[in-house]
Amino acid sequence: MDKFDFHEMTLTWLDGGTTNLDGGTMFGVVPKVVWSKKYPVDEKNNIELPTHPILIQFEGHNILVDSGLGDGKLTDRQIRNLGVSAQSSMDKDLKELGLSAGDIDTVLMTHLHGDHAAGLTERQGEEYVSAFPNAKIYVSAVEWNEMQHPNIRSRNTYWKENWEPIQGQVETFDDELTLFGAITMIHTGGHSNGHSVIKLQSGGETILHMGDIMPTHAHKNPLWVLAYDDYPMDSIYAKERLMKEALENNYYFSFYHDAYYRLVKWSNDGKEIVDSLQYKEKNI
Repeated sequence: MDKFDFHEMTLTWLDGGTTNLDGGTMFGVVPKVVWSKKYPVDEKNNIELPTHPILIQFEGHNILVDSGLGDGKLTDRQIRNLGVSAQSSMDKDLKELGLSAGDIDTVLMTHLHGDHAAGLTERQGEEYVSAFPNAKIYVSAVEWNEMQHPNIRSRNTYWKENWEPIQGQVETFDDELTLFGAITMIHTGGHSNGHSVIKLQSGGETILHMGDIMPTHAHKNPLWVLAYDDYPMDSIYAKERLMKEALENNYYFSFYHDAYYRLVKWSNDGKEIVDSLQYKEKNI
């Protein structure tokens, strides 16, 4: 497990599973000859995309950012379509840290697509139950509403087994929500209508977790948005605004899907990486 000591916070990336998706879907209209220079691609045009929740330990709280793919929940078709090479082993990771799922008191959901929300529930006998029974689960009100009432496009990724068992634990917000005086969820829309980013502040520094409007370090360019984005112009506007703020103020960026970097800090002009935490010491 990769860890980062961020002043009063400790961040640990847990193994929530790994997908391998078509690179074109992850970079939208950007030509392969351009994006493939930034992120490795295999002979099938697939790129490796972990689904790795971040455990934030702060002031006695065990806080999770998103929840991974779950274990044993996906159908054979879903495994094939998502290119799943590994499902979640978060329980094992938590045990190594001296924790269990019951010790998670807060879950922050950037959005509720299946690759982020499937780990919220688990099968127990013939039914699904909450995977984190003692946690409050925070998500934007827009996203929670869409999860329960998906449209013709979103119904393929908003699955009832991921929300029905946890509805009593969910707390929603509109524009922004600050927790513990140091963690702020900000509704952006874009990737989904209810998508949010998460800002962590500690020791006078800031980490910005951009969720799926910047799923990897290679998506730094505001115009590089996903074919999966429901509202791509909203993604572009939100990313442009947040990138300007972050670069001017020397923020770190953290990632859920990046197979090479856990954290990155760019120079003020955004051209060079000046600090980073690499994943599994992979080189790119």
